This record gives sequence, C-alpha cells and structure tokens, in this order.
Amino acid sequence: MDKEDDEAVDLNTVSFEVIQDQIEVLQKRCIELEYPLLAEYDFRNDTTNPDLNIDLKPSTMLRPYQEKSLQKMFGNGRARSGVIVLPCGAGKTLTGVTAACTVRKRCLVLCTSGVAVEQWRSQFKMWSTADDSMICRFTSDAKDKPMGCSICISTYSMLGHTTKRSWEAEKVMEWLQTQEWGLMLLDEVHTIPAKMFRRVLTIVHSHSNWLELEKKGYIAKVQCAEVWCPMTAKFYREYLNVRPSKRMLFYVMNPNKCRACEFLIKYHEQRNDKIIVFSDNVFALKSYAIRLNKPYLYGPTSQGERLQILQNFVHNPKVNTIFVSKVADNSFDLPEANVLIQISSHGGSRRQEAQRLGRILRAKKGSVAEEYNAFFYTLVSKDTLECQYSQKRQRFLVNQGYSYKVVTQMAGMDESELAYSTMAEQDQLLQKILAANDTDNEAEDDRGDTKAALSMKVTRKEGNMSSVSGADDRVYMEYSRPQKVHPLFKRFRRV
Repeated sequence: MDKEDDEAVDLNTVSFEVIQDQIEVLQKRCIELEYPLLAEYDFRNDTTNPDLNIDLKPSTMLRPYQEKSLQKMFGNGRARSGVIVLPCGAGKTLTGVTAACTVRKRCLVLCTSGVAVEQWRSQFKMWSTADDSMICRFTSDAKDKPMGCSICISTYSMLGHTTKRSWEAEKVMEWLQTQEWGLMLLDEVHTIPAKMFRRVLTIVHSHSNWLELEKKGYIAKVQCAEVWCPMTAKFYREYLNVRPSKRMLFYVMNPNKCRACEFLIKYHEQRNDKIIVFSDNVFALKSYAIRLNKPYLYGPTSQGERLQILQNFVHNPKVNTIFVSKVADNSFDLPEANVLIQISSHGGSRRQEAQRLGRILRAKKGSVAEEYNAFFYTLVSKDTLECQYSQKRQRFLVNQGYSYKVVTQMAGMDESELAYSTMAEQDQLLQKILAANDTDNEAEDDRGDTKAALSMKVTRKEGNMSSVSGADDRVYMEYSRPQKVHPLFKRFRRV
C-alpha cells in the first residue's frame, strides 16, 4: 500500500502547446498507440474569448434524451468534442443551440446547404435570446457583415472552396480565420467526406431507440408502406429489351406508378395533409410535377425560389404538395409535412431511406389519439430491379423496429380519373421515354449547392456514332485556354 501511495504522489501533470497544424497527426499517432486523446475545452476559465450575452428563452424546454446527450458533452465543467447521434426529427438543432448557450463563446455552425443555414438562423432566434445583430450568414447568396457578430453560420462548400473568391468573400474568410472560436457545430456530420470522420463513424457503434421516442410522443408515429405497381405490357416489353443503363426510366415512369402517386396525393390532400414527393431522377421529377401541376425544386433551383416554395408549403393552405429531388434529403426542416411518397431513389441506400423518413418524423400536434399520424410510401414497379433496391433500403429501418406494409391494390383507384388511364396517353409517355437521352436517365448529380460545382460538371457517357455526329442533342463546345504569360508582360495589353 505504501509503495502504491508513493507512486501516486510521484505522478506529475505535464502541459504543453501543440502546433495547430499538427493536432491531427498527434491524434492519429495516439490512436495507433492505443492511447486515444480526449479533447476538452475549459470554457469557464477561458479569459481569452469574451463571454456572449446569450441564453435559452424561459419558454424553451428540453426533452430527457436531449438533456442526456448534453450531459455526455459537458462533464466536470468542461466541454468535450464528439458526435451526438439522434433520430431524424428528434431535435438535434435545439441540442446544438443549447450547447452554444452553455459554452457562451463565439460559435461557428457549418451546414450542408443554404436552406439549412436559414433554418439554423431561425432556430437560434426561436430558442435563444440571440438576435440578428449577433448572427451572420456566409453563403453564396447571403453574406452578412461579420463585424460585431458572435455566431457565424455557413456551409461546408463555402469554407472548403479552393478557387478564386470574390472580394467580399475573401474579406469574410479573413475575418473567420482571425477569430478564436469557442464552439464549432457540424450539422449532418456524416456527409463530410473526411477520412477521420469516416473512421470515427465506422469504429464507434451508436444506437438510439427510435420506437421508444415514438411511444413517448417525441417523434411521429409512422406507417411505412411499400406500394407494388405492376408494369404495363408495353412498358415491360421495352424494359426487357432496352440496354441496362436506360432501364431506370421505364420503372420510374411506369404509368401505374404515376397513377398510384396521383391517387395518394388526392387522398391525402382531402385529409388536409402536407405531402412531400421525392424523386432522384430529375426527368421523372419534372414530368410528375408538371403533369400534376405541383411546384418542384431540385439542384439548379435558386435559393430565393427554394425559400418561396418552402414558405408557401408551410403557410399557404392551397399548396399541400411539393416535389423535391435528393437536395431535400438533408437539412430540410418541414415540421408540417406528415406524408412522404418516394417514386425514385438512389439504389439501395439505407442512409437515404432513414434521412427521408426523418422529413416527416417531427412530432405532430393535435393527433395523439390517432394510431399513425405520418405516412411513408415507397412506390415500387413489380418484377424490376427496383424491388431488389427496395429490400436493401428497408434494412436499417427494420432494425430500428419499423415494419413495412405491402400494398398490392388500393381501393377506389380504378374508379378515379387519373393520368395515363388511356392507352393513347400511355403510348405518348412511352414515346417520350424512348426519345430521352442518357442524361435524362441519370439521377441528379450530388455535388453540393455551389454554383461552381454545377458549372464545372463533367461526365463520361456511353455513346454511338450517331450521337457523336450530333444526334441526341449533343454538341461540341470549344474552349480556348489562356496562354501562359510571363509576369513582366502581364500589364501590357495585347494588340
């Protein structure tokens, strides 16, 4: 005992400063030595960073699981770095706002899109005492003056932009780099393509009981259904004969799937439900939305138009349905939505299935007595590759305790006046699909929201001699590269 006491007395605490650029190297080496570092921030004794005059509003109430997650983050009066895992729609944004009010230091929030930036800004103002003078946005469309601001909300693409910036953006970046940030909140952290985050999310197995939160009313009670849509004879014949790369258009644009989608929209609009229709394929997205006269948004949709469509969906009683592409998979906060219809998806992605379910998982008001207050439909064309994808996508939610109800026939659908009910309309749709090019058959490119990513999109596609000679609306674009000029001659104008 005496020997152990002597050894305990001889222990010394050593403190030293690590170069900022070498922190990741140090963490990697410690993991290899099986001595992982625990990153903590003694924010209460931090005198370098000034305290912010920010706190939660008296009306803000946290749920038990949110308090539990924050207790894991704050221990011994310090803040620990880590990943908070909660189901979609369970209130991760409020948890982040509470963390910022607890630390009370300069806060940097990074999101995946400009819409998410606006949502974080509104959530800060809703749950805390922060106002517009304390919050600044830094996106391609909104660049608030950062002077005097203590909460900056931006996107990953804006901070990771490597090409030339505008003068205004350069000044904001200089300001960001000169500030000392006490807290950094990373929204949708699983989408960051960084090796370290991929490793953490692979090694650390986290689990949250979704059904337990559902029983307590913290998230919506969802009925998941898989609707089988048989292929018409002509569409199925073309589906079997066409090359594999173009088959997706045939099972996505299946006339019976179009009719099932319209039937479900009419049924739920009569119940005054709010409906979101997802389609990864832009050709199908536009075709469905234009045919049913509904608003739609996808990658090229401007920030202003997106916000206008979403505001109409939330507040306008005449706009109960919107069509969206995969850009709405993450960070689209629509608490009023309680019905989701999926007509096209990204293969067998289980993550995308869970993310889309999260769009309708917000707790619903005034519907506690109902057995189900939210509905998740996946429309699947029978006897196609889509059936295999659907089974793979459902595995994660099935592991969480959800069950899928298979619907083979919907009562009243044959008597309703729906699109593509006649052979003439179906033949016209078939000719439209046969005339579509390879670009129409692809899912939307998932490169982010930056305009630079859209303008620099380069793809390699399979083609034939007729396409090379100008068919399928293909053209050659010639670009002249600027010649390298010696710095001594740059100021001389060419004649």
